[in-house]
Amino acid sequence: MSWEEKSIDSITELVTKGTTPSTYGYNFIQEGVNYIRAEGISKDGTVDESTFLKISPDCHDKLKRSQLKADDILFSIAGMALGKTGIVKESYLPANTNQAVAIIRPIKDLVNPKFLQYQFINPNFYELVNKFSAQAAQPNINLTQLKSLEILIPPLQTQKRIADILSAYDDLIENNLKRIKLLEQAAQNIYKEWFVNLCFPGHENTTINQETGLPVGWMKLTVEEYTKVASRGPSLNYKVDEGFPVLNQSCIRNGEIELDKVRIAAKLKENKEHCYLQINDILINSMGQGTLGRVSKNNSITEKFIIHNCITFLRSKDEYSQTFLYHFISSKENYFISISQGSTGQTTLKLSLIKEMEINTPSADLMKLFDNQVLPMWTQIGYFKNQNQKLKAARDILLPRLMNRTIEV
Repeated sequence: MSWEEKSIDSITELVTKGTTPSTYGYNFIQEGVNYIRAEGISKDGTVDESTFLKISPDCHDKLKRSQLKADDILFSIAGMALGKTGIVKESYLPANTNQAVAIIRPIKDLVNPKFLQYQFINPNFYELVNKFSAQAAQPNINLTQLKSLEILIPPLQTQKRIADILSAYDDLIENNLKRIKLLEQAAQNIYKEWFVNLCFPGHENTTINQETGLPVGWMKLTVEEYTKVASRGPSLNYKVDEGFPVLNQSCIRNGEIELDKVRIAAKLKENKEHCYLQINDILINSMGQGTLGRVSKNNSITEKFIIHNCITFLRSKDEYSQTFLYHFISSKENYFISISQGSTGQTTLKLSLIKEMEINTPSADLMKLFDNQVLPMWTQIGYFKNQNQKLKAARDILLPRLMNRTIEV
């Protein structure tokens, strides 16, 4: 049997969208039913569980239209996230979603859910969706338009083969992400045990300096005293066709650097070598709204990216620990938000406020011991991140070729 063009409406039992809890008088809570937002789904089809909010079971029951089932496809229909997609796993349930996300429920006798999601990830489909929003002030596509879009559908057996080939890449990526999470947690646990609970090696025999209130050998330093570089990047004019890649605030999400958000800027007028990203740099979003205060570190990127002036970046002096500095800084995200200044949409975290922060700095021997524990973890994290970049690149090359039948299966 040949491939056929079919509308999304003809191969789905449901195409609807989510609901806002506040519409019915409900608020988000600490524990409860998962609530998935557009921010949690991505262009490459992954879902970030750390972005899930929680609603009460009563709220979930009230929002019947947007109750999710396993293998539902989530598709962002509004805003800068337009066209991003994710698939609902059994482990997410019970779950609900918001009004910026379409729920697409495939008829499984007609279409394999994973195959359908890969069709949505296909660059050709992504471009098609964005054509609908080209004339709008805010990017969006309505449900009627979404239902009318047509995609090529082969027989179910072929769909499954294609989905299995592409899923093999995604399964490896997911396994690496789990390893990264475990390593990050292990490093965080050591930091908390040693420097928050003060149960560091040898603490039983360490006395407290009555003058400083710190263990003997520790000292109070400001971030400015601790670092050899505490700076903001240069102001840049973005270009489409020339220049060099730039990391701005949209590139930092959930402690990660997302290279698909990188933009191109015009060449620098003066030498700003210190503003190029280096391994283990600590990055702090310092401008804007929503992402301000977010902290990330560079474990893996060796390409020459310039750091934009909306980001503060920190490098410790050689005698101090960069790993310790990262864990200290990443614990201050809420504090950064609280001290930011400016009007709505133009909020800024001043470099001077970061520089004057005090750090209870451990002894040189203890910092060296911490580095010996954590730096190998950072190296492993960098390896897994680089491996994932290669896996994503290979999958992204293969996907359109499978979908346009350049490669037959």
